[in-house]
Amino acid sequence: MARKVYSNSFKDEACKLVSEQRQPIASAAQGLGVSEQTLRYWLIRRGWTPEQSSVPGQLAESDDPRWLKTRIRDLEQKLRKAEMEREILKKATAFFASQPQ
Repeated sequence: MARKVYSNSFKDEACKLVSEQRQPIASAAQGLGVSEQTLRYWLIRRGWTPEQSSVPGQLAESDDPRWLKTRIRDLEQKLRKAEMEREILKKATAFFASQPQ
């Protein structure tokens, strides 16, 4: 089965439906013809959290194991990046500290 590829502008607009217009993820995904998990993934990649949702009656995604796996993967990526940046800063600090003044 061929995998669908969506443009970044499509993803951005889809995420705005949930984050700015406060549509439930399920109805926004159905209206766009994408899966709920795909839309959730796009939202998470753009920094959205379920706590930002103020839609009455919308279930918290934090109980969904698929959502948790996606969130964990995203947080692990951020952690790896932060650790790499910290190592670079340590090396830069050591370099500049060793330079004669």
